[in-house]
Amino acid sequence: MKTLLVLILFSSVSFLFFGIGCFIDPRMKAEFIRYNLDKHRPLVGALQVAGAVALLIGYFYIPLLAFIGAVGLSVLMLFGFGVRLKIKDTPLQSSPSLIYCILNAVIAYSIYVNMLYT
Repeated sequence: MKTLLVLILFSSVSFLFFGIGCFIDPRMKAEFIRYNLDKHRPLVGALQVAGAVALLIGYFYIPLLAFIGAVGLSVLMLFGFGVRLKIKDTPLQSSPSLIYCILNAVIAYSIYVNMLYT
């Protein structure tokens, strides 16, 4: 299995769970209340699901869609990291958003390079 596919599957499955969790998980709702962003929770969940679906469909059928999904998820996680810093979370609490930001930036870069040379 290609490394890029493994990264995309990992990111997509993660964001499908995170996105759906924004709608159904009481712990996720409590986190957004803690961030003082509860009114944005449905939007964030929808963007996470959309990004995950874009990565999956895009990888197999429309590379530009996968690129857009990866960039979108990377930006979303960059904002998430900023929120974590703003509310003074610990580095351990803040690290997942930064890791997912970097992961999706790497995916976006890889897709971009593949689009240039194919």
